[in-house]
Amino acid sequence: MRFRGTTIRRKIVALLLIPLLSLTALWAFAATLTGSQVWGMLGITQTVDNLAHPVEDAIGAVQGERRAALVFLADPRRSDARTALLSRESTTDKAVDLLNTQAASSDNRSNLSSESKRRLDLVTKGFGTLDALRSKVVDGTIERIDAYEAYNATVDPGYGFLASINTMENIAIDRQIRALTSVVQATEDISREDALMAAAITAGRTSPQEQLAFTYAVAEQRAHYRDNLDRLGAEERSLFDDFWNGTDGQALKTAEDKVVAAGAAGAPRAADRAAWQKSASTALTDLDEIADQARDVQKNRVEPFSIRLMVQAGAAGGLGLIAVIATVIVSVRIGRGLIRDLSRLRKDAQEVSGTRLPRVMRRLAAGEEVDVETEAPRLEYSPDEVGQVGKALNTLQRAAVEAAVRQADMRKGVSEVFVNLARRSQVLLHRQLTLLDAMERRTEDPRELGDLFRLDHMTTRMRRHAEGLVILSGAVPSRQWRKPVQLMDVVRAAVAEVEDYERVEVRRLPRLAVTGPAVADLTHLIAELIENATVFSPPHTTVQVHGEPVSNGFALEVDDRGLGLTPDAMLEANLRLAETPEFELSDTDRLGLFVVSRLAQRQGVRVSLRPSPYGGTTAVVLVPSALLAEGAADTGEVRIGELELAKALGDITDEDEDVRSRTTEHSFRQWGLTPDRDEQHEPPREHRRHAAPAPAPVVQPQPALSAGTSGDPDELSVLPRRRRPPVLVAENGRSLAEVPRQASGPAALAGPPPSEPAAPSGPAPQSLPRRVRQASLAPQLRTDSTGETERPTAPETPGGGSPERTPEEIRARMSSIQRGWQRGRRHSEDPPDVARAATDDARPAPTGDNAPRSITEGNGP
Repeated sequence: MRFRGTTIRRKIVALLLIPLLSLTALWAFAATLTGSQVWGMLGITQTVDNLAHPVEDAIGAVQGERRAALVFLADPRRSDARTALLSRESTTDKAVDLLNTQAASSDNRSNLSSESKRRLDLVTKGFGTLDALRSKVVDGTIERIDAYEAYNATVDPGYGFLASINTMENIAIDRQIRALTSVVQATEDISREDALMAAAITAGRTSPQEQLAFTYAVAEQRAHYRDNLDRLGAEERSLFDDFWNGTDGQALKTAEDKVVAAGAAGAPRAADRAAWQKSASTALTDLDEIADQARDVQKNRVEPFSIRLMVQAGAAGGLGLIAVIATVIVSVRIGRGLIRDLSRLRKDAQEVSGTRLPRVMRRLAAGEEVDVETEAPRLEYSPDEVGQVGKALNTLQRAAVEAAVRQADMRKGVSEVFVNLARRSQVLLHRQLTLLDAMERRTEDPRELGDLFRLDHMTTRMRRHAEGLVILSGAVPSRQWRKPVQLMDVVRAAVAEVEDYERVEVRRLPRLAVTGPAVADLTHLIAELIENATVFSPPHTTVQVHGEPVSNGFALEVDDRGLGLTPDAMLEANLRLAETPEFELSDTDRLGLFVVSRLAQRQGVRVSLRPSPYGGTTAVVLVPSALLAEGAADTGEVRIGELELAKALGDITDEDEDVRSRTTEHSFRQWGLTPDRDEQHEPPREHRRHAAPAPAPVVQPQPALSAGTSGDPDELSVLPRRRRPPVLVAENGRSLAEVPRQASGPAALAGPPPSEPAAPSGPAPQSLPRRVRQASLAPQLRTDSTGETERPTAPETPGGGSPERTPEEIRARMSSIQRGWQRGRRHSEDPPDVARAATDDARPAPTGDNAPRSITEGNGP
């Protein structure tokens, strides 16, 4: 049988406790045997004094009442019969009351066995029927033989109880006690004979049943003596032999023989009343005295045996107890030594596994240096088997620490290699973007420009992936911002870094700003979530980005319409996002989750996934309040920069629409925000322009662009109608009706637009336009070489309808808008009211094709 104890302590205790319990059980058994005999000796004396004597007294009282009742039934008219009966009943009641009192005592019952208790209950129950029997006797509703049997049934349980309590462990003494009880029961038979004979003499007749009962009593009485006298001791037997061989015993025998021989008809006349009464009463009295003398003789015989038994029990119990105590002491000392050694071994093992190794792993993960001798010192153990296990554990601990240090050094080296490669890739990608920018500026072929735009966009995505490798390696990206950036701009920059940016719908967001140190990480985090939503959703569906302020910050949600995740997969993803586990090379299919988790942990952002109402998955980004700052008040108006940028983007063909976004730096540079760089990893980029902008950014109001007077592409005429206008989305996400178009042409103008000086002639329509300094500014804002503002000229008469813009015109317009944004920020010290007034004066009324049909989704804060 295998012991399944939970601890080594329990097993050792069980190992030592089982023999100890066995020894204790043997000692207890031996002590119980001897003690039970001693206790039986002591209990017999107490039981005889408290219960046996009251039972015998009650039996004697009932015997006298039985004789008086049968005499009363034989002749109820006798005056002394009723008096004698009442006197006997009173004596019986006193004896029965005493017996009931003793029988109800818990101390007396505790010394009895279960059988003796049951017989005692029968005795008290039988004596409880006397009242009903007495009523029948007084009323004369019962026959003499029936009353005789009823009184016998009351007395018989008493002798059964006396036989049950007079038991001893010694067989010889027990036989003598039982024999004496049977001899004493013969006195009950003589009492029955006396009751029947007294009733027969009084009535002068006897029934056959009464004669049979008398005969049976005589036979039973003589059988008791015949069977039990030889089992008594010699002294007790001689007492009874002397009585029966004497005159009184012989006289009773003679009378019994005459009554039995006379039969039912002659029984009343076979014995004289006085002679029978004398012999019967004398026999009952003498036999009671002889029984008491016999009990005294047996008591004297039992006392030496009881003393000898008590000595034996004490010796056996004492020696056994000494042996048990010695065994306990030796077992405890041995067990305590084993438990102490094993407890120390367990403590050392737990300290290694629960404290030292995790501390070493944490320090190694943090990049700290670890001394093997300090973290895994050599411990001294005893030379026994437990000590050998301890030494082996110590060796194993040192080997584990050394392996962890080597593994950490290897991981650190690998991470440094990855970071170095990623930094090099970032530098090369930066140079590539710079070269692409220069090529975009030089090229005049629209198709080549579109290819350059797509290549530029792919390069920015490659840079984000390289930055993700830096993040997974535990390093910090080199790009940082010092000043806060609008949350809408951060989201747009994130959208610009996604391949399928066309499918992303950004809802209007509140005017909140993100603190500078969190801009790059938050942009990368949102970009990862948006890209994940676009990759795992059908290409014909859209991905919605919306959010609202909450009590602890700002909640940004990214909804897709994909297949979603199973509950187990979503739970695992949420745990991975919340706990930021150690990155494993084997789990390369979930790099995005690792990147998001690392970024969220670094900035204190909480990211969670839940089922989307569209059947896909919703990513919830909770940006804490510590990363947010209040922005300027939102007027709700459509800014000119946004409108012009949206118009310009409308002229890009379908094949060029995948080049509308850039990386975080590209997008922020488009809005005049330059990240703070780590000069050791990447040189700064200045005046970088993007041909794939994100959704319209927030800009300072710029002067309106006047409508051209002819179809010359070099002139900055109004923007044409978009080929694919975006859906107009209100703040609550519903699509609005399309803005009706006005008729194109001069008749649609509300008034003559402000004139602007003629721009220098540019290239032919088939080639890219040349940028002309201040060509896109209102006349009020143009300055000459001395810095003075030019006076506006008279407005020109508008020509025919404006043709649709070509990619060359769009590029020129976007470059003009970008320069305007940068110039506006450089001259931010000018009062905004003056600039707005100048803009309002120079802005033409929307007509025809230059009237906006829609605004981009989420037109900025």
